[in-house]
Amino acid sequence: MESYFYRPGRAPRVACIGGGTGLSVMLRGLKYHTPHITAIVAGTDDGGGSGVLRDELGMLPPGDIRSCILALSNIEPTMQKLIDYRFTSGSLKGQSFGNLLLAAMNGISESFDQAVARMGEVLAITGRVLPVTNADVRLLAEFEDGGVVIGESKIAQAKKERGCRIRRIRLIPEPVTALPASVQAIQEADLILIGPGSLYTSLIPNLLVGGIAEAIERSRAKKIFVANIMTQPGETEGYTLSDHIRSLFAHAGTRLFDTCLVNNEPAPPEVLARYAQEGSYEVALDAERVRDQGVRVVPAFVAEYSKGLVRHHPDRLAEQIMRIYMEK
Repeated sequence: MESYFYRPGRAPRVACIGGGTGLSVMLRGLKYHTPHITAIVAGTDDGGGSGVLRDELGMLPPGDIRSCILALSNIEPTMQKLIDYRFTSGSLKGQSFGNLLLAAMNGISESFDQAVARMGEVLAITGRVLPVTNADVRLLAEFEDGGVVIGESKIAQAKKERGCRIRRIRLIPEPVTALPASVQAIQEADLILIGPGSLYTSLIPNLLVGGIAEAIERSRAKKIFVANIMTQPGETEGYTLSDHIRSLFAHAGTRLFDTCLVNNEPAPPEVLARYAQEGSYEVALDAERVRDQGVRVVPAFVAEYSKGLVRHHPDRLAEQIMRIYMEK
């Protein structure tokens, strides 16, 4: 796919901050517009296959990192399927081959970020993927009723049981120092993207690492928040767009961005009905409150609705991001 949003040799340097499915979807589209991409990914997952490898091998969780590497890879379809393959039986049941490959890379490398770089080389990725820190940290969530839970995998269930909002997320142990390369990528970026992704378990953990929020604040790059389309059960039930932004600013201790890209094409009613059964709804756009926070809303059709799922569309999202960037 050819990009019409930059001249050859003038492709923007982009720092993408987040994790999970949302970030990897965005990366799939962005790599066709610029080769200068740095994905900065949080590593607090302690559940599923990533949690097993974290506990048994003492490595940082590989899941979100693997997804971002695969999104930026330039390999044959069969190799893509192999990296994403999950074993269906035996002691490896549920484990991803890509996670195991990254674990092997970690075993022959001096640090986790070096292992990530080597896997990126093997899969011929566009740009690079960096862990936000090499430190082994976990999430602690404080709820509005005063309750506390430790562990990313436990937060959603604890929130549902308590029936109240998350007041604050912390990293333990503190303080946590950012990977110098992650800070440098933000400092050198022409465009900084935050999101999409789980608010409390993908986005905010990055901002709590020492040096990250400060680097974003000082940067003169264009800064865009890519809003989630749906609320997330166990994290953001009942949250409006301004609620998401307020929590990001509060945890970072500063106003991180002044532009927010929002999907403006409603999902089909039958799709919304299915999501409603799981307690998930479209994020309400309370535009006046968002403007009061000093943030401009840019509405655009950046979603796709297929197989009953609501997702960002890689190409639509990337094109709208580049349009906003070119406003400079």
